Amino acid sequence: PSANKIYIAIRVFRACTELGIRTVAVYSEQDRGQMHRQKADEAYLIGKGLLPVAAYLHIPDIIRVAKENNVDAIHPGYGFLSERSDFAQACADAGVRFIGPSPETVRKMGDKVEARSLAISAGVPVVPGTDGPIASLEEARLFAETYGFPIIFKAAYGGGGRGMRVVKEYEELEENYQRAYSEALTAFGNGALFVEKFIERPRHIEVQILGDKYGNVIHLFERDCSIQRRHQKVVEIAPAADLDPNLRDRLTSDSVKLAKQVGYENAGTVEFLVDKHGKHYFIEVNSRLQVEHTVTEEVTDVDLVHAQLRVCEGRSLSELGLIQEQIRVNGCAIQCRVTTEDPARGFQPDTGRLEVFRSGEGMGIRLDSASAFPGAVISPHYDSLLVKVIASGKDMATAAAKMHRALSEFRVRGVKVGCRRRWGLGEEVKLLRAVQGAEGMTRPAGVVDLSPSILSCQLIRR
Repeated sequence: PSANKIYIAIRVFRACTELGIRTVAVYSEQDRGQMHRQKADEAYLIGKGLLPVAAYLHIPDIIRVAKENNVDAIHPGYGFLSERSDFAQACADAGVRFIGPSPETVRKMGDKVEARSLAISAGVPVVPGTDGPIASLEEARLFAETYGFPIIFKAAYGGGGRGMRVVKEYEELEENYQRAYSEALTAFGNGALFVEKFIERPRHIEVQILGDKYGNVIHLFERDCSIQRRHQKVVEIAPAADLDPNLRDRLTSDSVKLAKQVGYENAGTVEFLVDKHGKHYFIEVNSRLQVEHTVTEEVTDVDLVHAQLRVCEGRSLSELGLIQEQIRVNGCAIQCRVTTEDPARGFQPDTGRLEVFRSGEGMGIRLDSASAFPGAVISPHYDSLLVKVIASGKDMATAAAKMHRALSEFRVRGVKVGCRRRWGLGEEVKLLRAVQGAEGMTRPAGVVDLSPSILSCQLIRR
C-alpha cells in the first residue's frame, strides 16, 4: 500500500512488539518488497491475481489468513477497509476482534446522513442540509432556492474530499452535481450525495476521542486542520491556535456527548467547522485512527495505538490511566505531509524510483514513513503521501521554527515532491512562517485551500 498505509501497519506492529504481541502482515503480489512485510513476525499473500487496491479490499482473503494463522485481532489502520462496517462484521463473525468501534457504530458513523441525524438527537449543532441523500438534480435546485448559494455536495458514504463540490451560483449547479456523483461512485462504489449550506472561510477543527467497552469516553483535545488543498488536509496543528476556551469546551463536550450517544468504543475523531462568529457545526465522525493522530500524541503524551490495543483487550480507560481530568496539553505540534506530487502538472501524483532521499531530523522532529529511502519505488496504485514530518515545541513559534528548519534540510531526487525548488523551500516555508506568526501574520482565517499555482495561504493581519 501507499506510504501512509504501510506506515500505519508498521506503527501498529511496533506498538504490538512493545506490548509483547506477535504480528501478522498481509501484502499484495505487487507489494512483496514493501517494508511492512519485513517488520511483521509473519506475512501472508492476499488477493492473488488481483490489482493491489482490490487485494487489500478482498475481505474473504483477509479473514482466511486470520483464521488459518490463529489471529486474535485485526487493526484496520486507515484507508481501505478501516471504515467498512461489513469488514468489522466479517471479523466478528469469524471470531476475530476488530480494533475499532462495533460494526453497528461503524455503519452509523459511515453513513453521513445517519451520523448527522444522531448529532441532532444528541443536541450537537449541524450545518443546514438535506435530511437524506438526494435522488435528483431537482432536489439540489430546491435546496439552493430555500437556503441560497453557496452550497456544497458531499458523498453520503465516504470522505477524504472525494465527491465534494462547492457550488457558488446557479449556472454551476448541474456540472458540479454530475462531477460529485461521478467522484463518489468511483471512490466509494455509491454515488449518493447530500447537500449542505456551504460555510465560507470556516476553521476545520477536529476532536480526538477514545472510548472503552464500559461506556466511558474521554477527549484528547483538538487539532486544527484548516490548511488544505482541494479539501485534503496538508498541515495539522495541535492544539488549535487562538481558540476561545469556551469554544474549546463546547467542541470537546459535544464530541464526548455524541460518542456516548452511540456507545462509541476505541479511537475516533469528531470533526467540526467553526464560522467567523465562533459558532461550531458538526461535520462527521471518522471511526478510525486519523493520519494526523501524531500531533495529538505529541502534545498529550498518550500513545493512541497502545490505547487502541488495550481497549480492544477489554481494559477500561481508568485502568490505562486515561482519566479526563489528568489529560493535559503540553506545548504545540505541527504535522506537514510530504507528497510525491508534481507542482508543474497541477500537483498530479508522480511515480518512479527515489534516487536520493535525505530527510530533516534533529530535536523536536518526528518522521513517520515507510517508503522514504533511496531505491524505494513509488507506486501509481495508491495515494501520494511519502512521509509525515511532525515538529514539536513549547509553543507554536518554536514548533514552526523546527518545522521550517527540518523541511529546508530535505533533499529528494527521482520523483517530484509537492513543492517547487529543492524541497520545503519556497511556498511551504512562507506558509510555515505565517503559521509561526512572522511578519505580523497570525493564524489562518479559515479553511485555506492551497491552489496548484500558489502553494500559500491567505491570513489575517494582526
